[in-house]
Amino acid sequence: MSNVPTQRQQIAVIGAGLMGAGIAQVSAQAGHPVVLRDVTEQALRRGLDAIEASYEKFVGKGKLTAEEATAALGRITTTTDLGAVGEADIVIEAVFEQLEVKEAVFRELDKIAKDGAVLGSNTSAIPITRIAAVTERPESVVGVHFFSPVPLMRLVELVRGYKTSDAALATARTFAEGVGKEVVVVNRDVAGFITTRLITALVVEAAKLYESGVASAEDIDTACRLGFGHPMGPLQTADLTGVDILLHAARNIYEETQDEKFAAPEIMARMVTAGDLGRKSGRGFYGYQG
Repeated sequence: MSNVPTQRQQIAVIGAGLMGAGIAQVSAQAGHPVVLRDVTEQALRRGLDAIEASYEKFVGKGKLTAEEATAALGRITTTTDLGAVGEADIVIEAVFEQLEVKEAVFRELDKIAKDGAVLGSNTSAIPITRIAAVTERPESVVGVHFFSPVPLMRLVELVRGYKTSDAALATARTFAEGVGKEVVVVNRDVAGFITTRLITALVVEAAKLYESGVASAEDIDTACRLGFGHPMGPLQTADLTGVDILLHAARNIYEETQDEKFAAPEIMARMVTAGDLGRKSGRGFYGYQG
């Protein structure tokens, strides 16, 4: 059933893609009023359609009543006006995983967001301190890393930037736990944090083994599933997440650390250039139909 917070807060989510829509969905389901912002009405419509479809599945499985789903959907308003997020208590950015794009958003949020608002970034690999540095309030900036699909994945990784305040981190934690998530805290702002750093290193090594002909993609993934108890192998994970996304994460971490274990093999770059991005494109390390 839905989680109802003891204190409702105005939540703003920037970016109506898969992640942004998912964050808006769980926030509204927990009782918070939500403003979902993107640059086009088409993007917002796709985001709302995804939320509606997800709520319908929850109703069909008995996890929500139809009335709860309707009420949650009614808490979400959409807009193309970034200024509409100005009264939010918590703003979560979920735009493209590129530093320059995120910096542009946070420069605007620094001007628009009300005093005391927590500014969260859903980045999976970019150091929070770099994002916060473009604002005049780095103490208010927190990494709030949800996992896809947001309504199903229980984990949220909170990342403390170099100047993130205890109060901002505590607010972000209360929010994340209030929408039904379990929280881990990254106390030192290293590139890739905990989860992306670990999965990227594993995917990069698995791709190197595959590229060099040591083993097939199937056997590499089977080894990790049966040998380590992983529910999904690293190359299957790359396909599910997006080969392009993991390649970008690897490059971000490598740029920050110069650690060779994050130097992605050539095959990942060639796959991205060719459009073999994984499940979303129909082909990655595996082929997909439908």
